[in-house]
Amino acid sequence: MESFKYTIKDELGLHARPAGMLVKEAAKMDSKITLKKGDAEGDLKKIFSIMKLCVKQHDEVEVIVEGGAEKENCEFVKKFFEEHF
Repeated sequence: MESFKYTIKDELGLHARPAGMLVKEAAKMDSKITLKKGDAEGDLKKIFSIMKLCVKQHDEVEVIVEGGAEKENCEFVKKFFEEHF
């Protein structure tokens, strides 16, 4: 299992367009990828699962990657967050 925490910097939070791009990329990965905000969590491969978390600017989220190429997939998702959120 690999994971990282990230504080959202984008003033729009985790919004639909880049979230949709991330879901498309995550769907190609064989790892299970979970996005957590507090006690709530969502499947990073399902857009509605992510959008229901209502992640806003300054919210801290945790991404957990399990199975498959964990390290590489975790690094990709972390880089995506840094570039888009």
